[in-house]
Amino acid sequence: MTGDVVMRLGMAVAARLRQGNRHTRIVIGKDTRLSGYMFETALASGIVAMGADVWLTGPLPTPGIAFITSSMRCDAGVVISASHNPFEDNGIKLFARDGYKLPDAVESEIEAMMDSPELANHRAGSGDIGYSRKIEDARGRYVVFCKGTFPTELTLDGLTIVVDGANGAGYRVGPLVFEELGAKVIAINTKPDGKNINANAGALHPEQMAAVVKREGAHLGIALDGDADRLVLCDEHGEIIDGDAVMALCATRMISEGRLAKNTLVTTVMSNLGLERAVKQAGGKVVRTAVGDRYVVEEMRKHGYNLGGEQSGHLVFLDHMTTGDGIIAALRVLAIMVRENRPLSELAAVMTRTPQVLINVKVDRKRPIEELAGVRGLIADVERELGDDGRVLVRYSGTETKVRVMIEGPNQDRIRDQAQGIADALVLACRA
Repeated sequence: MTGDVVMRLGMAVAARLRQGNRHTRIVIGKDTRLSGYMFETALASGIVAMGADVWLTGPLPTPGIAFITSSMRCDAGVVISASHNPFEDNGIKLFARDGYKLPDAVESEIEAMMDSPELANHRAGSGDIGYSRKIEDARGRYVVFCKGTFPTELTLDGLTIVVDGANGAGYRVGPLVFEELGAKVIAINTKPDGKNINANAGALHPEQMAAVVKREGAHLGIALDGDADRLVLCDEHGEIIDGDAVMALCATRMISEGRLAKNTLVTTVMSNLGLERAVKQAGGKVVRTAVGDRYVVEEMRKHGYNLGGEQSGHLVFLDHMTTGDGIIAALRVLAIMVRENRPLSELAAVMTRTPQVLINVKVDRKRPIEELAGVRGLIADVERELGDDGRVLVRYSGTETKVRVMIEGPNQDRIRDQAQGIADALVLACRA
């Protein structure tokens, strides 16, 4: 990621999505990391050079950009964010005009255009370049939208909520949404300086939020990640509630109310077996996809499902939003708490977690696992021992030179030893 690369990306996006009868309109939003300001300028420069118009939102959650893109009938939305990564990293997410992420095929076409020597030939003439404007009330629009997803007959009066903004894109809108619905909000990590995004804060480090909940006697804590498209909760005792538990809670309630489409929840291969068992007991079923909220949403749209998500806290309520949204997910849980007048600790007990171990280790290179006979043998041995009482998942990270080994089974100590043995074998097999 350099300014030159991002400018060419802006040019390619505008060229690929160009509208023949009018100026193409593209929304650009970002999180709070330092490089976002540089990349925002470079991206906008590339887009306007091709004759397209730019609308800037400033720092806004990723789902907020999806909402603005759709509501303003723009042709694309671009988010400059590396989500949960440290401030040194950055990345680009692209949304289509309907608020859904661009298909892989279209993104591949855009990447190919970036490297094409023909790209410069698509530049607009001096009288046809686009303009760049700021949407002054983008945050307010998104706050109103989020509040509109909360049942109109309910309020958050009487609730004390700790909101951890991760010094990221949700640092303003997050606390504001819950406060305007009536809650007393204790906001932490809401002073971004460009370098402190996700730094010992937010969904990746919820322990600070949990400590504040216990100290202040709050009813729950809500921790967003850097671009606020996912969340981690904690109950009134400071116990962490991850995405699996939130999905179990919401899915079982939606099944009982007849609102879970086809009585099916979509999640990934990483979600705990306890989630699957809780949904099945309630009369529903679970469909699993590859890791990544993109694949969850693709499966949901393909088959008409309306609830999906990941253990990490990406939760997608398609009745309300086209992508993962930490604030809307929290509002779904809060609506259940208020309606049933029960603490989160009781509600989260709907799911009994199967012991799970996840080990992430760095490798020198990513050798195809099917080529590693010794590793495959270890995995097969563990699977035979677990039988129907557990499972093994081994995969490489999509963004880092790491391998992830996940095992679920009835004995925590035993599966930890098994996972470490597989991880050690992979490190040896992948040495350069």
